Amino acid sequence: QVTLVESGGGLVQAGGSLKLSCVASGSTFRNRAMGWFRQAPEKEREFVGGVSWSGVNTYSVDSVKGRCTISRDNAKNTVYLQMNNLKPEDTAVYYCAAVRSLFTSPGYSAGEYGYWGQGTQVTVSS
Repeated sequence: QVTLVESGGGLVQAGGSLKLSCVASGSTFRNRAMGWFRQAPEKEREFVGGVSWSGVNTYSVDSVKGRCTISRDNAKNTVYLQMNNLKPEDTAVYYCAAVRSLFTSPGYSAGEYGYWGQGTQVTVSS
């Protein structure tokens, strides 16, 4: 029902910025909360942040709070992750995901998400 395609990853120096985009197809995108996750080599996939289906509420984990902004444009079927002051420990594959249920908040658990993009690599050099 929802197909997600991320873009915007790349190689950046520490202190730099990147803006990831996730374009969705499917008529229910605008009714689903969205999340961003990341997975570094040999580590578990972790929640980075999320945005409610309306875009009014956003959430982020402490490790990125103040450095990352999550937003969405339902008219463009797109969700964004703006990352500033990047650190080498932010290096990971970043995934966007859509929750399974409509009109819910973005959860912290990957199990709450039923639709995933293919991921985009972010590499931060020191």
